[in-house]
Amino acid sequence: MSAPVVSSSSSTELRPDVAGLISKPRAQVLVIGGGINGIATFRDLALQGVDVILVERSDYCSGASAASSHMIHGGVRYLENGEFRLVRESVQERNRLLRLAPHYVKPLPTTIPIFSTFSGIVSAPLRFLTHKQGKPKERGALLIKLGLLGYDSFSRDGGSVPRHQFAGRKKSLDKLPQLRPDVKYTATYFDAAVENPERLALDLVEDARAVGPNARSANYVEAIGVSGDEVLLRDTVSGREFSIAADAVVNTTGPWTDLTNEALGMPSTFMGGTKGSHIVLDNPALYKACAGGEVFFENNDGRIVLIYPLNGRVLVGTTDLEADITQPAVCTEEEVDYFFKLVSHVFPRIPVDRSQIVYRYSGIRPLPKHDDTAPGFVSRDYRIEPSRLGGTKVPMLSLVGGKWTTFRALSEHLANETLELIGRTRSVSTEKLAIGGGVGFPTTTQATDTWVSAHASDVGAERARALLARYGTKADKVIDAVSAADDDKQLVSVAGFSAAEIAYLVENEFVVHLTDLVLRRTILAFVGDLDQAAFDELSSVVSDALGWSAEQLADERAAAVRDLALFHGLELQAAQAPTVAAAVTD
Repeated sequence: MSAPVVSSSSSTELRPDVAGLISKPRAQVLVIGGGINGIATFRDLALQGVDVILVERSDYCSGASAASSHMIHGGVRYLENGEFRLVRESVQERNRLLRLAPHYVKPLPTTIPIFSTFSGIVSAPLRFLTHKQGKPKERGALLIKLGLLGYDSFSRDGGSVPRHQFAGRKKSLDKLPQLRPDVKYTATYFDAAVENPERLALDLVEDARAVGPNARSANYVEAIGVSGDEVLLRDTVSGREFSIAADAVVNTTGPWTDLTNEALGMPSTFMGGTKGSHIVLDNPALYKACAGGEVFFENNDGRIVLIYPLNGRVLVGTTDLEADITQPAVCTEEEVDYFFKLVSHVFPRIPVDRSQIVYRYSGIRPLPKHDDTAPGFVSRDYRIEPSRLGGTKVPMLSLVGGKWTTFRALSEHLANETLELIGRTRSVSTEKLAIGGGVGFPTTTQATDTWVSAHASDVGAERARALLARYGTKADKVIDAVSAADDDKQLVSVAGFSAAEIAYLVENEFVVHLTDLVLRRTILAFVGDLDQAAFDELSSVVSDALGWSAEQLADERAAAVRDLALFHGLELQAAQAPTVAAAVTD
């Protein structure tokens, strides 16, 4: 995804996070790029007591990290690429995140429908050897069985998930009766889904900042150049420019790594990302057909296909197309047609059409430059490139690659190299450190009931349960806030939310623009609950919480409408009906 369109409105009053950077314009480490890997590195360094700053040119977790398949997975298909180290690390990190972030990372049974026994026997070894030759073909039962045996072998750290199982045609159709009737086998294994990746990333930001004043961060602050041996930054809200001096600089800007390096006087050609798109469908028949798990396979064109129930909807993806980083990454109509064909390929009796699309999104994967290597064979592993901040002696590290599943291990690696640069050593391990609302999260029915009962007197049992699912154990802070609010009135057009809860998110979770709330602090847009009435009501609450003028509110609504239409296919009106605005504040 390219940088979202943001409001043209500006304020001469600096945000506290920006003012905090300007008041102390030096740090041991400056991390540029607030995607999942930059955020995790920020957290890791903060935990070591390093004086560290994180800046992000847009909102936290709003670029490539916001365009994922919502999966925490080992990457069984990477075995064919020969990326055994990555698969081992990914499987181990998947199991670890199920323990460290149980509020957002959930086990996901994954089924591969298989339509032949020996398909791919010839082409797969050729592709393995060359990474570019050999016509892609759907994998047959033999190849998939061998792959899953290898996959299971990497998951021996306590049995976090069950081993894979094979089933013949009859049992497969008993479990998934809407599958294509000529299915010969199915193979089912477990990976994991991250239900709300943006909120998980936000938990990491808050974990870091909770360490103490040594950890500072600001969203909507971009790196635009070098001033002497300092990095020149710009606050995109106020337009204020200022410099930060650091002993080391870390570039974690993902697909934009080369552009950032160019701005910092150190041109590079590390990146060669590919575009991946997804659609979200409100299709009850397809939701039911998935039987609570993901359907996953490799199409004849070599692209990975996933269809799975998520947050009450069905996520369908993904494409793997060459991309131009300077152009907006959007899900095209051709990609939508492709997705519909994929669904029909697996579930031919379930109709899908554009009226069922509630959300679409696209992003550019932060992959390394790959020349003529086929996109599906480009390494999903990561590496760290050392250099110097342009024209200075300040050491700089650029992250090339990386994916959601391995963010903890990657950030540990990147933090260790950074610590070495500044003459520090690791004092805290993150291997067993729960994340955000995963701290003390109840993982049994009895423990959940106990937690809910302890908070039921404040907001009622049903709402306490919903807030626990939404925020993990950080829900206790939300409950304290809404309980103390003068008026905890439920929103008219957004079920399950109150104005006090939305105000809490805006005031405590670094919301700067209206899109921050509707796209990343909540999943309202993702699940199709952001209709015109909801948009109007929420914009009024955000405006009140941030003290926007009428002009600022109008600018924010217009910018949000542009973003939502361009990147997500949501058609809303920028003009707000006065009666709706009044209804929220009455």
